[in-house]
Amino acid sequence: MTENVWTRWPSREALLPESVSRPRRLMSWAVRLTVFGMLLWGAFTSSRLHGWGSAAAAVGLVAAVWVAWAFFRTTLAHRLWPSLALVAVLLAIAVAARSVGFEVPALVVWCGCAVVALERLPLAFALPVTSVALVSYAVGSDDAWLTTVATAGGLALAGYVLRLDAEARGSAQRLLAQERAALAAEAESAALAERARIAREIHDVLAHSLSAQMVHLEAARLLIERDADRQQILDRVVAARGMARDGLAETRQALSALRGDLTPLEDFLAQLVETAESAAEVTITGERRVLPAEASQAVRRVAQEALTNARRHAPGAGVRVRLDYGAHEVTLDVRDSGGPPGEVTGSGGGYGLLGMRERAELLGGSLWAGPGEEGFVVTLKVPV
Repeated sequence: MTENVWTRWPSREALLPESVSRPRRLMSWAVRLTVFGMLLWGAFTSSRLHGWGSAAAAVGLVAAVWVAWAFFRTTLAHRLWPSLALVAVLLAIAVAARSVGFEVPALVVWCGCAVVALERLPLAFALPVTSVALVSYAVGSDDAWLTTVATAGGLALAGYVLRLDAEARGSAQRLLAQERAALAAEAESAALAERARIAREIHDVLAHSLSAQMVHLEAARLLIERDADRQQILDRVVAARGMARDGLAETRQALSALRGDLTPLEDFLAQLVETAESAAEVTITGERRVLPAEASQAVRRVAQEALTNARRHAPGAGVRVRLDYGAHEVTLDVRDSGGPPGEVTGSGGGYGLLGMRERAELLGGSLWAGPGEEGFVVTLKVPV
């Protein structure tokens, strides 16, 4: 059966002492010690018992304190019947104390049972317990009936207010725990995203490096088949070796870039054009500014891949690289002056320009690659 307001227990967070601030816990313990002191004082000043009677009274008070502690533990564990049995024992101890002349301790125990029952038990069981405790208090009290009624009403209200306050603290504790869990999940998600980002960078660097190496190794193979000069073959092998070395250096550079150690994008494109085997030029337009790390890396990788494709498919053709800083996006346009028609997407399987297109889409941008009026065109647009 679904729990409702009458059968629902106060939450464990509401009943835990940790849900109360340190000053309030200290105040609570001060009140408890004061009440216990009043019980002891009342027990030995309001009665005529001496000797063994006083010792029995002290044992009874200690037993009442132990039963109250056990009641707090069982209600924290949401054990209904043991809790009801323990509160019944407390009420019986109060009746026994009242019958032998311990009026003040009995009244305090009845009042305490009325308050804690409303605070810690389901309402369907707390109301009968509170009613029995308050009726016992009214019968045993020597005050005027109006004072007794007002005191009983105040005790009932105090118990219910304490219940509401505990529930509010419990809700705050649950919200705090949920917020901490959300922050932990967010941190874990950020770590996974950073790992994916690093893996993507290394993937793109190695894909570009291996693609360039394949160009030189394929040229070396053709030269061997044609019985070309040994020096020409050696030059191609040395160039492939240099590409492998540059790939490792670019991998380290990519990792450094992810830590924020980025060289200016304009300088990078200028160096890239200078090292190109074909005639290439770079043009920068718009207001220059620092781009986010991922956007800057995307521009760098697309420029590298486009120049590699131009070298592979249009050897000797001129290449024009234009970087435009727009108001809301940056555009990279790479065009060569010749080469066979048809779209080039790299080596397949997610490498080359296909991998660059996926990178651009992850950033909310786009990449187009295909034949232009003269040669091959690669255009990247990334929002910034």
